[in-house]
Amino acid sequence: MKYSDFRLSKKDEKKYVVIIGCGRLGASLAAEIYGQGNDVCIADRDRDAFRKLDSSYGGLTETGDAADLETLSRASAEKADCLILVTDNDNINIMISQMAESLFHTKKIVCRLYDPEKECIYRGTGIETICPAVLSAREIEKLLGKEKAMDAERSKDEKQCIG
Repeated sequence: MKYSDFRLSKKDEKKYVVIIGCGRLGASLAAEIYGQGNDVCIADRDRDAFRKLDSSYGGLTETGDAADLETLSRASAEKADCLILVTDNDNINIMISQMAESLFHTKKIVCRLYDPEKECIYRGTGIETICPAVLSAREIEKLLGKEKAMDAERSKDEKQCIG
């Protein structure tokens, strides 16, 4: 999976990014962001999760529970230009994003939430949320809209051929 449209920084501007959660998404983001020339540290409580990282990834890894301030400190979260939370637990993602915002004053926080009802809590805060269920629903609506538009165009073409 490539995130080639995702650009964290301009060409000569290096950023420090901390990613919490080394699942498929976290590992892919770490490789992509590191590949763009940024400094990256990815943290996960399970050391085996780092096997998902691409062999080209040369950033840092930190094993530990990111809900623990000591783990965040070892990951140098206080220096992060961006903190990305992609664990499989909404409550952990929420708690860590709030800690980073209030304790570390992190400039940019992106938090994945599976539950769309929790997403609305963060509207108007400095914490940006991404909800896969909402994103998927929007994409499906777009595809269905395209299908309806294509059906209407086919119908119009058929009428022109007949008339």
